[in-house]
Amino acid sequence: MSDDVESIEIRLLLEAVHARYGYDLRDYAAASMRRRVLAALASSGLPHLAELQHRVLHDRECFSDLLERLTVRVSELFRDPASFHAFRARVVPLLRTYPFLKIWHAGCATGQEAYTSAILLTEEGLYERAQLYATDLSQRALRDAKEAVYPATALPVFEQNHRASGATTDLADHITAAYDHISIRESLRKNILFFHHDLVSDHVFGEMHVVFCKNVLIYFGRELRERVLQKLAQSLRPGGFLCLGTAERLTGATATEKTFTPFSAEARIYRYEP
Repeated sequence: MSDDVESIEIRLLLEAVHARYGYDLRDYAAASMRRRVLAALASSGLPHLAELQHRVLHDRECFSDLLERLTVRVSELFRDPASFHAFRARVVPLLRTYPFLKIWHAGCATGQEAYTSAILLTEEGLYERAQLYATDLSQRALRDAKEAVYPATALPVFEQNHRASGATTDLADHITAAYDHISIRESLRKNILFFHHDLVSDHVFGEMHVVFCKNVLIYFGRELRERVLQKLAQSLRPGGFLCLGTAERLTGATATEKTFTPFSAEARIYRYEP
């Protein structure tokens, strides 16, 4: 199959997903989406993208499987610990000045990042005055996030990340280990609301003090990235903070980017100053 025909079939598949199910993946970065679509085709056992498109249009379970493969993101407790160390040192002192905190984790995947915030805020004495909103496009990921159960094999990485983030407690204080799994304690789950949300097409939130949107924007094309960034900006209160992934940065290249100023540039933490 030539690259031109392959590109056409990928575009048709994404158009079909949007028309049938309302999920708009059409403006995601082309190279990343191509890799994911071809991996999904290989996993399906079908010979051609046209067959995959037909199956997706007529079988919702097939669509769910495809969506998982096209939107999957890596997540772990205190991933990129240096960024959380900077957040703890520089952002937390300012958060202390508010009587109530609203924090949104956009693209929360299977929940580890939201629980990271819960642990960090608990260590800093702020969790009881915080409400966390954790959203994702994937219903399956959200089910896993709500269960808050993860393989015990990940524990050494979680513990190492936690220590490197400037932790003031042991991770064991916040989890329960049993058999080959660990679970997040109920006290850390009570102030987190998980629900389905499409960053591309759904509503904005309001008056957030912090928005975490890590390793999401890198998958969007230029136009879609700007639209999503506008939505994140509209969700923040003036002076609020946007935390991006280590591979993402704002350069002031667009009108929306100009409303953010670097607060901790190396940690990819920006302050919203419209």
